[in-house]
Formats: sequence, C-alpha cells, structure tokens
Amino acid sequence: MDALIPAAHPFRRHLDRVATLGAHRPWTPADAPMPSLYLSHGAPPTFEDDVWMRQLHDWARDLPRPTAVLIVSAHWESAPLAISSSAAHTDLVYDFGGFSPLYYRMRYDTPDAGDLARQVTALMPQTVHEHTGRGLDHGAWVPLKIMYPEADVPVLQLSIPTHDAATLLGLGERLRPLREQGVLVIGSGFMTHGLPFLTRAMLAGHVPGWSSDFDQWAAEALARGDVDELAAFRDKAPGMPYAHPTVEHFTPLFVTLGAAADPTGPVRTAIDGYAMGFAKRSFQTA
Repeated sequence: MDALIPAAHPFRRHLDRVATLGAHRPWTPADAPMPSLYLSHGAPPTFEDDVWMRQLHDWARDLPRPTAVLIVSAHWESAPLAISSSAAHTDLVYDFGGFSPLYYRMRYDTPDAGDLARQVTALMPQTVHEHTGRGLDHGAWVPLKIMYPEADVPVLQLSIPTHDAATLLGLGERLRPLREQGVLVIGSGFMTHGLPFLTRAMLAGHVPGWSSDFDQWAAEALARGDVDELAAFRDKAPGMPYAHPTVEHFTPLFVTLGAAADPTGPVRTAIDGYAMGFAKRSFQTA
C-alpha cells in the first residue's frame, strides 16, 4: 500500500530518505541487551510531520535492528492480560476518525511473531489470551511504521491490564529477559495528552502551561530515577488533570521502567519538544 502514497506526501519523502541509508545492522548476542523505550505517539498526522518522523527513525537507527518488538499501547486497555494476533500480515486497527482515506488503506505487514508470543506467555504467571483477529492499533503501528518502515521486524502488542504503577512495573520486570534476546520492549503513550483542552492556539504552536509544567516535572523525576514521584503523578504532578484527564497515555511508562535493568536509573531522552501543544518526550532505559 505504500506504493499508493503520493509522491509529494511527507511520508513518501521519509521512505525515499530511508531507502538511501542502506541496511540496518541487526542485533546479535554480542550486543548489549536492547533498551526499553517509552515513546510519545501521534495519530496519522505524524506521517505529515517531517521533524517527528526523522526523530523517530533516527532513534531506531541508533539502535541495532531488534529481533522483535513487544509494544504496550495506550489504546488497548484489557484485563486479563492479552496479546494481539501473532500471525503475519494481520489487519491493522484503524482506531481514529476524520482523517484522509489514505490512512485507512495503510498496511504494516510484519512477519510472524509466534516465537515472541510463546516467549511472552511463558514469562507470565497467568494465562495470556491471544486475540487472533486483533492487529496493531495506531499507538503501535503509526510509530513503528515510521521507525521500521521495511516491516521486517516481528511485532506483538500486549494489552495494558491496569493503570496501577506498581503492577505495571512488575509486568515490565517480567518482560525484562526479552531484552537479552534482542527484543525491543516499548511503552507507547504521550507525555501529555489533554485532548479535551486542545485549542486553535495549540494547533498553531502554542504550548499551554499545564503541558510544559507536567513535561518538566516528568523530565526531572526521570533524571533522578524517582519512580515513587512518577507513580504519584495524579496528586504530585503540576498540570494535572489537564495534562492527563485520563491516564492511559502516561501509564505505559511504568512498563518501560519495569523492563529496565534498574528502574531507578537515569533515562536517556531521545525526543523532546511539542506537537499540537502536547509534550513528545520519549526516552530509553539501560
């Protein structure tokens, strides 16, 4: 379906640029474990943002190409714990509205992720149901299609079963061994996500104080590895509840931290800045 993208479209320019870069070096056992990532994802307009696409793809190229990706998205809240279809070429979830028909025809036909599905289920103390008809939602496929446009990495999505920070840290810890197999563990959300408070001024580039204040608070807590402070975001973070009137775009961060070698270690910021007034802060752990 990428062949249908118009030549003048920003994503076409992105694909043309990627094509000049040559092969992406794959992860090998001689490498260190893959990091775990927290990334801020956008909706389909991300495919029209040259800067954001370059940031995401450059970040991916700074790392070895993973053996597989396991991603927890804000857009699949489901308990008990579940995984998406592990089959190759599963249909995507187009969980958005009001955009160009182009984005409802996009595909992301990644390879079979059956091996990863078996690894994930073996790590869990409870039965994990595979939804064989469910593909990746936009919190997964939009950023990954930009980061790994060749679609040559198996991808599996894991539901977010709760918004309790301690439980999600424990879930991330169970996933930690996957990193030693070259698997990239990702929590996908948005560092601020006050959609009900979006204004025309924000669309024009204005960053409201509730967004910048929350982002700065999070950056400082992450820099000093203060997991307790981050877990108390509902009460302690400035800008609440405007920055997160619902919390599902922040809480994937705790899966990312749980999967880190040391959840209290400092993180490396890969992307910062704002889109539509929302903080794009994205980071990786050691």
